[in-house]
Amino acid sequence: MAEYLIRGSLDSGDNLIYAAGSGELELLGFSLLRLASGESYSTQTGGTEMGIVILSGVGSLVIDGQEYADLGGRTSVFAGQATGAFVPPSSSVEVRATSELEMALCTAPSKSGGPPQIITPDQVQVKEVGNWNWRRQVHDIIGTNVPQAQRLVIGETFNPPGNWSSYPPHKHEEDNYPFEVNMEEIYHYRTNPPAGFGIQRIYTADRSVDKTYTVENEDTVLIPHGYHPVAAAPGYQLYYLWMLAGFTDRRMTPRDDPQHAWVKAAGEMAAGMGF
Repeated sequence: MAEYLIRGSLDSGDNLIYAAGSGELELLGFSLLRLASGESYSTQTGGTEMGIVILSGVGSLVIDGQEYADLGGRTSVFAGQATGAFVPPSSSVEVRATSELEMALCTAPSKSGGPPQIITPDQVQVKEVGNWNWRRQVHDIIGTNVPQAQRLVIGETFNPPGNWSSYPPHKHEEDNYPFEVNMEEIYHYRTNPPAGFGIQRIYTADRSVDKTYTVENEDTVLIPHGYHPVAAAPGYQLYYLWMLAGFTDRRMTPRDDPQHAWVKAAGEMAAGMGF
């Protein structure tokens, strides 16, 4: 049976985490770029669209000859809102680091047109999601604010210590809008402090897939299908960068596990009563 956990082992330069089509995920590709100050990196998007998230540091992007200078600035993923970018297919991309720079590169096949787009920290859509010990903060970076994207949706989730997220458990593996949209997903984890850990479960209704992983700093989990709740260990803030690629639609329409959907209704009712 396939394994979905990729342990973190990052070096300087371009770290390929997952190549689209090399496992159960057909659409998504994911790399992490680490550059020292003064270093640069170049690539071509080819037949894919690319979502870029600056995890930490400052750098410039040059997209088809147009420079976007002095992007980023947070010292870690836990130090504020991200800077992102959307790059359409058939584009050239150069990254120039003006400090130590760490950047996520997320790709999916695309035939979309439209211009590149920079998403500044003030344009990131921040929301509180859930209730009680499944309350967390979600940052939407590339979503409806980037209408020229064909497949990608990208954001960040921040779990307080001991809290759950992706909860109640949900899935997105069938095209049945408005109830559900078929989308692949990848989670990339960071912990604060770095020695922390979390728990990631992936399961299907018939339990043909039922896996539970201990996730640590810089680990990555592939989510081709199934429900996929997450828990943070007490004492440790848990972060994950999430990226989705839709097969026919990129509208965020997950379906909750009907065995656990009551938790959301109960939490919303309690919040409405002031609890």
